Amino acid sequence: MDQTARPRNSPNQRNIHTLLAQYSESHRNPTNERFHFVCVPLIVFSLLGILWSLHPVAALAAVGWAMWYYFQLSRPFAYGMLAMSALMLAILAIMPPMTVLPLSIAVFVVAWIGQFIGHKIEGKKPSFLEDLRFLLIGPLFVLGFLYRRMHLAY
Repeated sequence: MDQTARPRNSPNQRNIHTLLAQYSESHRNPTNERFHFVCVPLIVFSLLGILWSLHPVAALAAVGWAMWYYFQLSRPFAYGMLAMSALMLAILAIMPPMTVLPLSIAVFVVAWIGQFIGHKIEGKKPSFLEDLRFLLIGPLFVLGFLYRRMHLAY
């Protein structure tokens, strides 16, 4: 099949399914999955909070960079992550500025402890230790459960 006959987004669609399948290999235990459903969004929120405390533009730049990556993988996932990121940034914007950094650091530490407890229960090391891209795939893994429950394609 020649390159022009292939749908333009086909390689990326295959790539997102491959990445999610690889990520899910170390996330099969239901308890570990529950830890991830809670901890992954908290880690994203706390990381944005840490960046926000440096300067709101830093948090916006991180979201912009992540959105660029997500749009390369899957438009439906990118739109979901954009909505989630916008909600998190809105919460950070209304928080008292003096509380953002200490709360974000505390949430970040506790959420990572939860992640490692989940992986201890799973008996497998976190995926990002093999490939740093999985730090960005984790939120899509969680979002994928919501999409499947709502019967949305990604």
